[in-house]
Amino acid sequence: MSVHARLQSLGITLPPVAVPAAAYVPFVRSGDLVFLSGHIAKKDGKPWVGQLGLTMTTDEGKAAARAVAIDLLGTLAAAVDGDLERVVRIVKVLSLVNSTPTYTEQHLVTNGCSELLGQVFGEAGAHARSAFGVAQLPLGACVEIELIAQVR
Repeated sequence: MSVHARLQSLGITLPPVAVPAAAYVPFVRSGDLVFLSGHIAKKDGKPWVGQLGLTMTTDEGKAAARAVAIDLLGTLAAAVDGDLERVVRIVKVLSLVNSTPTYTEQHLVTNGCSELLGQVFGEAGAHARSAFGVAQLPLGACVEIELIAQVR
């Protein structure tokens, strides 16, 4: 099944690339690697604000990470001129989770992103990953994720 067909079966329409809110670009290609800048979680087009362990549950955080993955896929599609079949594999995901000092389920939150990448790309979606708890994120967002992909 093609990537497009998988997205369609999941009911996902990819968003356009978001305009950066600061002095950076959405992605950079170097050789066969594409580095996507961090994307914050959004809900209804606005920053998805919250702190895991205080105002949000792990399941809510996981949903936010899945939403980030959809935005990342939109940016990745732009990086490959709309053809996600050019993605050879997802190499690395780095996830920052706005969380209290005692919250320890950042890895479960990040699964929201990782699981979707696996559904969309199959084995090529399996990736190395880091998940960190942080004291705060831009605009109070609950999750920020960046991604590295190998493309042809």
